[in-house]
Amino acid sequence: MQLEDYFEFASPDEIRFKGHRIGLEDVLKYYLAGYSPEQILEELPSLNLEKVHAAIIYYLHDRSTIEAYLLRLANWREQRYQAWAESELSPVIQRLRALKRERKSSLTHS
Repeated sequence: MQLEDYFEFASPDEIRFKGHRIGLEDVLKYYLAGYSPEQILEELPSLNLEKVHAAIIYYLHDRSTIEAYLLRLANWREQRYQAWAESELSPVIQRLRALKRERKSSLTHS
């Protein structure tokens, strides 16, 4: 199996199926939740069974690298969510949170 036959490696943190916007993480989310390849295909019908199996084999073949990739992706998404959530808050709430962080920081440095 040649990974390049199934995936596009746009960057170390962006692995997509060729011809799709679906990422490796989309298949693995279901796989790690206990879905069978056939059930994953029901959730992601624009893929085919061969591509689902390719994602699973890639994961099983290089588990530590893929788990590190999934962790980086989860951290990046959380950071983006936190930035968005912070920007949606009123200025008063933003200031109160900043004061709380400052107070907490000063206590840990004492």
